[in-house]
Amino acid sequence: MQYIVMDLEWNNTYSRKKKGFFNEIIEIGAVRLDEQFNTVDTFSQVIKSQVGKKLRSSVKKLTNITNEDVRSGELFTKTFSEFRKWLGKEENTFFTWGDSDIRVLTDNFKYLNGINHIPFIDNYCDLQKCYQKISGTSPSSQTGLNAAAQELKISTDDYSLHRAPDDSFVTAQILAKIYNKAVFDLYTSKCDEEFYNKLFFKAKVISNIDNPIVDKTLFKHSCEKCGKKCKIKEDWKFHNQYFRALYYCDNCDILYKVGVKFKKYYDRIDIRKISSVYNPEEDRKENKKPEET
Repeated sequence: MQYIVMDLEWNNTYSRKKKGFFNEIIEIGAVRLDEQFNTVDTFSQVIKSQVGKKLRSSVKKLTNITNEDVRSGELFTKTFSEFRKWLGKEENTFFTWGDSDIRVLTDNFKYLNGINHIPFIDNYCDLQKCYQKISGTSPSSQTGLNAAAQELKISTDDYSLHRAPDDSFVTAQILAKIYNKAVFDLYTSKCDEEFYNKLFFKAKVISNIDNPIVDKTLFKHSCEKCGKKCKIKEDWKFHNQYFRALYYCDNCDILYKVGVKFKKYYDRIDIRKISSVYNPEEDRKENKKPEET
């Protein structure tokens, strides 16, 4: 097994073919590690732009890649043909910091090569998720690469962050420092059809109260002070991703604002229930139209 740490830079540009914006890859950097996390080899290439005519100013500022650089780069197909040869035939596991790179790479293969999968990746692991699991960081907040390096006391002084080769080196150091087989096994997937289906599944908040996914047993509320069952004061309404209703405890004379959200992911349903003492003034401000401010 070989471990491949990959990083990509891309330019968001308008595509006439897609009639919308497209993230075109302009640079790849990768580090090959053995099973003891020793660096075996590296790969890097600036990629010639085929979709966008010019780089966004924000991309040039962030990466220091110039329009001249991408004009003189290698074509996408040739670059990844060479990259595939560089990988060889040994089974691999790819690591990226967050799953944006693998999403963008798949999009580029589909757009430029007409295939909806990446032919040279056997297994994939999101190192950012592994780091956050090991460090106990909340899944709701994403830790950046530089922040993680600082927390792990990995110096980035000699690297140009936001350049694919250097970012891949820093990511490789993080991998070597935090590796935990149990956690990594949890977040490593075989890159089969199900993997790509899951990767591009668009999570959706359920807004139809009669959807079978909606568990109506959750549409109850007990007083948070006395524990007595509250009485619903209005029909449930969908607003700002939540089904919402008011509940009243006549024992404590408290009116509660209750919300339940159902979000469908590829392989799970995320359910969140919130409640607070109803404050008419706060509710009025929350629902105020922009022209009323």
